[in-house]
Amino acid sequence: MRKTNSPVVRRLAAAAVALGSCLALAGPAGSAGAAPADPVPTVFFGDSYTADFGIAPFQEGERTFCFQAKENFPAVATRRLADKGITLDVQSDVSCSGATVQNFWQEQELLTGQKVSPQQDALKQDTQLTVGSLGGNTLGFNRIIKQCSDELRGHPLLPGEPVDGDESASRCGEFFETGDGKQWLDDRFEQVGWDLEELLDRIGYFAPDAKRVLVGYPRLVPEDTAKCLTAAPGQTQLPFVDIPQDALPVLDQIQKRLNDVMKKAAADADGGADFVDLYADTGANTACDGAERGIGGLLEHSQIGEGQKFPWYAHPNDKGRDIQAEQVADEVEQILNR
Repeated sequence: MRKTNSPVVRRLAAAAVALGSCLALAGPAGSAGAAPADPVPTVFFGDSYTADFGIAPFQEGERTFCFQAKENFPAVATRRLADKGITLDVQSDVSCSGATVQNFWQEQELLTGQKVSPQQDALKQDTQLTVGSLGGNTLGFNRIIKQCSDELRGHPLLPGEPVDGDESASRCGEFFETGDGKQWLDDRFEQVGWDLEELLDRIGYFAPDAKRVLVGYPRLVPEDTAKCLTAAPGQTQLPFVDIPQDALPVLDQIQKRLNDVMKKAAADADGGADFVDLYADTGANTACDGAERGIGGLLEHSQIGEGQKFPWYAHPNDKGRDIQAEQVADEVEQILNR
């Protein structure tokens, strides 16, 4: 049964967005198209794709196990914008690996059992820009990947369980297109849509003047899956290890569907939100694009760990992080210059 969003939050959010629009229209004449003169109070939120898990060094302290890279895409995008004369006053970056959409308003439990505050706690009344990616963990993409791989099911460092461990990994493509597997997937997508709607409403309520920017996920699987049958330079494992080639298009379709759900949530948000379509613009930098890959292979060593390295587990490497930062910075520049 569908969770009902708080009617109070929804009404207040709509009123706040409308008020913010009126104030914007009442701004000084001739200001349209000009970069903001003052620093823009900004909050970054999100999961491991915003935190850029796998890139070292990462932030330490009470949020150590969020694995938030010091040089994640929010940090790099902020510098790119500064080079263009747009200064972000970053009030907080609360992106945290493993976060679901609901961790925007609920505590998140980390691997250690430690809990971190809801990400919405970083929002302030004067926040003018919010940017981040959430949705992949609500969907359960790690569980989907494990459903398709015997190698990953037995890996000690990779979180998550397969959707149905009694089903063979070799038939995961069929599993997600029929029967119980398809029903599970449909239910998860429905949940993602509801939760993203709630997230955008809450930003509108707690930060009524904020531009809301939802960032999609970079593409993982190329159109030509034959590329995935060759290891990247310097690697011995295939990018998607033992996942059957006939399952790779199914994984890509699932990711495309997630992208579409995120895009729709942004378009349908009260007052409007913006969407950065990374999936559409990263088809030449997938995990299977060799030296041009922007995504680390599932078991390719990341930059994290001593002795035994954590795998990238299909997260952006330095090249992928720079692609994220460039596209987000370009979108934010357009939004702030509107």
